[in-house]
This record gives sequence, C-alpha cells and structure tokens, in this order.
Amino acid sequence: MTGTTPAPFTAADYSARMERAARAAADAGLAGLLVAPGPDMVWLTGYTPTAVTERLTVLVLAPGRDPVLVVPALEAPDAEQAAGATALTLRDWTDGKDPYAVTAGLLDDRGGRFGISDNTWAMHLLGLQRALPDTSYASLTDALPMLRAVKDAAELELLAAAGAAADATFEAIRKVPFAGRRESDVGHDLAGLLRRFGHSQVDFTIVGSGPNGANPHHEVGDRVIRPGDMVVLDFGGLKDGYGSDTTRTVHVGEPTEEERRVHDVVRAAQEAGFQAVRPGAACQEVDRAARAVIADAGYGEYFIHRTGHGIGVTTHEPPYMIEGEEQPLVPGMCFSVEPGVYLPGRFGVRIEDIVTVTEDGGRRLNNTSREMVIVD
Repeated sequence: MTGTTPAPFTAADYSARMERAARAAADAGLAGLLVAPGPDMVWLTGYTPTAVTERLTVLVLAPGRDPVLVVPALEAPDAEQAAGATALTLRDWTDGKDPYAVTAGLLDDRGGRFGISDNTWAMHLLGLQRALPDTSYASLTDALPMLRAVKDAAELELLAAAGAAADATFEAIRKVPFAGRRESDVGHDLAGLLRRFGHSQVDFTIVGSGPNGANPHHEVGDRVIRPGDMVVLDFGGLKDGYGSDTTRTVHVGEPTEEERRVHDVVRAAQEAGFQAVRPGAACQEVDRAARAVIADAGYGEYFIHRTGHGIGVTTHEPPYMIEGEEQPLVPGMCFSVEPGVYLPGRFGVRIEDIVTVTEDGGRRLNNTSREMVIVD
C-alpha cells in the first residue's frame, strides 16, 4: 500500500524488523544495509513508492543508527506517512541535486561493506560507488539469505489465507471444461479465480497440456487441450501482500496405466518431501527425500529442478530445497514442496504444496486432493 502501513502490521512490527536487520548486518560483518523499493522495503517498512522511477529511493540501515529513508522530494508526502508510522527519519532530495551525496552522508565515509537489495538499479549502485569509492557491496540474498525466511504468527496467517484462496481456485477450475479450449483460456480462468478469491496480484498461471507439460515453466500457449491430455496447473500470486503457489496435475478423461503410475510416483515423492520437514533438518534433506522416490521408480533423470523454494512477500525467495543447501529448517519457515517428472514430448506431472515448519514437523498450507483428478 503506497505510503502507508498495511494491516495487520504495526509501527512496532516494522521497527523490530529494521532493528533485526541491522543486527543481522552487523553479525554478518556488514557496515549496514541499503534497501531499494521492492519486497525488502515493503517487508521492513510497509512503504511502496507511488512509482519506481530512475530517481533514487533507498532505506539506509546501520547498527546503532536510526533508520533513514532517502526519497525524491516529489514523493516525500507519501513517504512521510510511512516515516511517521514506522519511526523512520526522512531525508529528501530535489531534482538537480546529487542523491548519492545525500546517501553517502549517511554512511561511514571510511568505507566498509554494505548489503544491498538484489533489485537495486545498476545506475544507483554505480552512483554510490562513485560517491564512496572505498565502499563495497554484497547482494542481500548472498549476505543475509534468511532475513525474511522465518515468518511470525501474523505472516503465517496471511500465507495460510493465500493458500486457502489458491485451493478455492483449484476447486473451481477443476469444474470448468478443458477439452477443446486453449491453454490460454484456462490460464485466463485461473487468473480470474485467483482475483475472485482475494488476490490483488497474479504472478503466474502455468497450464501445460500434453507435451507442453514436460516443460516445467511453459505457462500458457495457444495449444488446444485434447481428450487424453495430462495438464499441469501451477498458479499463484499475492493476497494481502503474501504469496500463494500451488500445483496440481489433472487429466482430461481417463488416464493410461503409465500416466497413473507416474502421477502416483510424484504424489509419493511429494509426500516423502513433506514428511522430511522438521526443525533442524537441512533444506537438502527435503530435496533428497523427494528425489529418492522418483529415482527409485526409474524417473530420476526426468526430475529436472529443485524440490522447493521459500515464499513470503514474494512467491520465490530463500530458503531453497536443493542439494547442497545445508541451512537448517526453523519453525516459521515457509516453502514449496514440488517434485515433478517431465517426459519430453509426452507429458509432465508436478504436485506442489506450500509447507510451514512447525515445532515438531510441518504443516501444509494447501489442502486440495493430491490424487489424480479427472476433468472434462
């Protein structure tokens, strides 16, 4: 919400997040954080600029210092609302002035290494480097990958509500005709249903029918869906600022024995990945559990992506369920568990739920049937 603090979060919530981020920066050996408009700024302050332009807007966080939001003067009225609601100090600059000099004055002129938002424009990073040539920068994803990973109770409620809205979307889409319609028609239906059930933003509507289902990120095309097609449906977006993402694979008419077998393998792999979720387990253990089921069934070479990704104020963020990721799972983390099998030129199957780590295991935030669903 532009310039305001959206419910249910309070000024105290945002202040605590900024303090936590500054402490995490210090613990990581950083001199501070520079946060550009985008998901990090929304999560830390609740502020979204009226429009993201070439004019520099940046939140400056440093240990032991009050947070400062640097904004163009023409956006100061909106920014003042956020600053007043979250105990931010506002520093504006007018056209014709050097915004990098303004920002540099808030940083340690002796140099240092700063974390910076991944989505910062290159021109802004280069401008800061010119103003402070002794500084260096690390992306927030590399420097503080778990900054937003552990959700509080209010965030979990919002993620659960987004998941329920995605479930309602699936229950509705399974009742519409598939055969004889284009993938793009079904994708349009999915987008409309997500919005009907409360999403303000639709990020993706993948409809992969028949051989298109063997491409995990096919999205939609003009292919006409036919009787006998397997159809991968993967869709999600943002509801009240938090993400949804679920996948179910349906079949138009009765499936073949092989199609049922592959679907059963993926369903068992998804269950194994879910059962591996517990506090203290490494992220890679979730991937290993799901992947082992598919490999043992003889389809290992056809599972061609990671098992999962985090979700929060964006639909894809750390942590990642992938081999080599030793980050321990912590209660409050939320991520997808979405194994798949993709047979080139034939069909694909993927089943995905969002899962949150609890004190003694995991809890699914998607609860529609994972059995084979037959559609018309």
